[in-house]
Amino acid sequence: MADLILTKTRIRAGVWEGVLTGAGAAPAVQVILQDTVLDGITLTPVEGRAGEHAVRVPIPSDVLSEGVQTFILRDQVSGEKLGHFTVITGVALEDDIRAEIDLLRAELDMLKRAFRRHCLETMG
Repeated sequence: MADLILTKTRIRAGVWEGVLTGAGAAPAVQVILQDTVLDGITLTPVEGRAGEHAVRVPIPSDVLSEGVQTFILRDQVSGEKLGHFTVITGVALEDDIRAEIDLLRAELDMLKRAFRRHCLETMG
């Protein structure tokens, strides 16, 4: 089997779009989210470019919820992962990241003080 390469082009109006390169005939591609196969993916041969297919994955609004959702695209025949895309929604994640950065900064300040104290004690 030829090496398939999936390249993201954009997400627009709730549809993820990409180009699949390296396929002779239309490959069987599926989209997985949390162990569930999603429907609606389309592959269309790109005119004038042999072996390339435009891939369109509609993002169902009912699967979007607070947090991170990772959609995995894979070859249905071999099971090989071709690529993935992630959708992040909500403000809770943003708050979590800011809180985590604040904690990391506090720990770094504590380590800097301890290191400086250690250097002063060992030098003199």
